[in-house]
Amino acid sequence: MRLQWPNCLNVRDLGGLPTTDGRQITTGALIRSDNLTRLTEAGVKAVREASVSRIIDVRTPPECEGDPSPFANDPLYRNMPLYHADDPYDPTQTIDQQYVAMLDLNPDMIAAAVGAIADAPTGGVVVHCHAGKDRAGNVVALALSLAGAPAGAVAADYAALDDRMRVHFDQQLALISDPTERSQLAESFTARPETMVVVLKHLEDKYGGTEQYLRQGGLHDHQLNALRARLVA
Repeated sequence: MRLQWPNCLNVRDLGGLPTTDGRQITTGALIRSDNLTRLTEAGVKAVREASVSRIIDVRTPPECEGDPSPFANDPLYRNMPLYHADDPYDPTQTIDQQYVAMLDLNPDMIAAAVGAIADAPTGGVVVHCHAGKDRAGNVVALALSLAGAPAGAVAADYAALDDRMRVHFDQQLALISDPTERSQLAESFTARPETMVVVLKHLEDKYGGTEQYLRQGGLHDHQLNALRARLVA
């Protein structure tokens, strides 16, 4: 369900997604968003009125310093990046390959972000990065998978972008004159359901599934149970 938080461009409440046992993800429990720095005063008020108990910002520290969150000094805020500054990065990789590389390099950081959802006080949890698609999208996808959402539903939700975000991406692409750079940027802006299917299959093939991957990263039994209880109605 899309939310209106002025001036964020890509905010979704994950409530209502089905689980394999016939239940649903609880409305208001988990929200995926783009950069909260975009929020107007009315937007900040909307976040607070949504009974949010934790905001997990998975951007890098330099991003947060250069573009600080309006909640940066609030106890509900956590900055939990998903990779290190010196991690290898290949801009020629497909978005699928970039996701797989991020997950393989830093399972501890990914598990810590998912664990922060589980450990949050009573209320909704917001996970955001810059666009609300890649880093936040992966953390949310793993949390949904752990809660029992089927792969098809997780992939479809990952691929759902607000039209305003698509317009923003098109505007950014129009500024790039170099065709190689523009092609690479266009790939980074994609949100194909097949990408998340690739990610989940990789976790299954290499680690035995999402749960085993997160356990390897350090997620504990009580966090697994707490996350499922939080997310599933």
